[in-house]
Amino acid sequence: MTLQDLINNDKIKIIDVRTEEEFSEGNVNQSVNIPLHEIPERIEELKEMQPIVLCCRSGQRSGKAMEFLKSHGLKEVYNGGGWLELVELQK
Repeated sequence: MTLQDLINNDKIKIIDVRTEEEFSEGNVNQSVNIPLHEIPERIEELKEMQPIVLCCRSGQRSGKAMEFLKSHGLKEVYNGGGWLELVELQK
């Protein structure tokens, strides 16, 4: 399954791990803002949201979040990279 397939799937939740300020300046349609520093305290909530595509500005923070979540047992977590690229991939 490609990244485009993932983000255009109605079952996928897109989680933007940028700061609230960054998120307010622009974001992917239907995405949810959970800043990177909140990820550890929201693991149980994120487990219920799976499958998840994570994004940020460049893909670095979302990559860190993905590794952290996978190390805590989440299986359906993907790094979507930069949010602008995801906007281009949405239908």
